[in-house]
Amino acid sequence: QVQLVESGGGRVQTGGSLRLSCTASGFTLDDYAVGWFRQAPGKEREGVRCISYGNRISPYIRVREKRFSISRDNAKKTVWLTINDLEPEDTGVYYCAARDFDCSESFGSYVYWGQGTQVTVSS
Repeated sequence: QVQLVESGGGRVQTGGSLRLSCTASGFTLDDYAVGWFRQAPGKEREGVRCISYGNRISPYIRVREKRFSISRDNAKKTVWLTINDLEPEDTGVYYCAARDFDCSESFGSYVYWGQGTQVTVSS
């Protein structure tokens, strides 16, 4: 069964850090770009970071962008999103998604989506 599974979310205090994982099963990530997206309550889904099959990184969120980092290990079929200095505005459900080769800001172009992991940042 082809799927992406996110993990690592939770409840943290402002200023904390989280490392979210996105692990693929049923397919290999070698030829896929993997993006992280988030959706806050009452808001539209937005892109956070994406890493292409060639490890080119697309920073979709540019405000305080140094708080976010993305990396991948194809052998482990896993992509990580690390968020440092968390803020209450980072609260939401974080999703990973995969598409062929290169990153895109078009949500509809991603063929595989995970079920999401909840991140809650308290002040």
